[in-house]
Amino acid sequence: MTAHPGREFRLASRPDGEPTLDNFDLVEVEVPDPGPGQVLVRNLFISVDPYMRPRMNDVPSYVPPFQVGKALDGGAVGEVIASGSDDVKVGDLVVHDLGWRDLALVRSKYMHVVDPAIAPSLYLGALGMPGLTAYVGLLDVAEFRPGDTVFVSGAAGAVGGMVGQIAKLRGAARVIGSAGSPEKVAYLTDQLGFDAAFNYREGPVRRALKAAAPEGIDVYFDNVGGEHLEAAISSLKVGGRVALCGMIGSYNATGGGTGPANLSLAIGKRLTLRGFIVTDHQGRLPALRDEAGSWLRDGRLVCNETIVDGLANTPDAFIGLLRGRNTGKMVVRV
Repeated sequence: MTAHPGREFRLASRPDGEPTLDNFDLVEVEVPDPGPGQVLVRNLFISVDPYMRPRMNDVPSYVPPFQVGKALDGGAVGEVIASGSDDVKVGDLVVHDLGWRDLALVRSKYMHVVDPAIAPSLYLGALGMPGLTAYVGLLDVAEFRPGDTVFVSGAAGAVGGMVGQIAKLRGAARVIGSAGSPEKVAYLTDQLGFDAAFNYREGPVRRALKAAAPEGIDVYFDNVGGEHLEAAISSLKVGGRVALCGMIGSYNATGGGTGPANLSLAIGKRLTLRGFIVTDHQGRLPALRDEAGSWLRDGRLVCNETIVDGLANTPDAFIGLLRGRNTGKMVVRV
């Protein structure tokens, strides 16, 4: 059996607050030929995503935590270079969950073949997990309706940018986004078509949201939590809906988190606040790829990416993501 030299990142230690490069260890490994039902994939792009930060903590969650001394994982897209599966051939482009490495030995039932005519990295963004998160969160969880006014926090990221664009394409009356710099605010309005956007670092979120939506909002898509969630509760109309997707604002916190001080407003306003996990909605992936694929082909959907080159720079990309250094989807070109 042939052994293929590869490299993978392992969790060297658990972070205390923001991750550092010392928390990661790049090691050389030998990857065997695939056995029956397996394929060997040379990764082309790997994904870094906010949900990976809580997995670095040793606490129970909806996905198991990363283990110290063991390989990290996450979304990846690559080319099959050896196959032990009757359903997958050498040269196929596949999406799977063994990122943070250059070579991956994957069971064929845990990956799927994708169209090589589409830029591979898009299967980690608009046509992958972030796109599905936006699609399901807005349309199914928040029960979006044409004519709604929608507010999206962290709107310049991979999920937030998709939420705002899907809302506009599906007939929203007004879409508002928050971002962390003047450049990202301009990106939201000038490139993604948001009706209004504001820099949350320039003052209270509640005041900025009220100015952008004086008549209130119908839907809030929450990627941040904290002050953003509290501001959204204040601005939501009676019967408003909230999709609780992520709370990146607290992922590096070392103390206990705090909830919104005005949560009692949810009673009188008859609000619906609903958390969701995208992996519960994989059945909606074909619908996303069909609809978003058509928007991509006719140029109505913008999919910006921040690309970091080199497997060795994956931790830098991940830390940069948590610091908001990305516009659109953050991916690593292996």
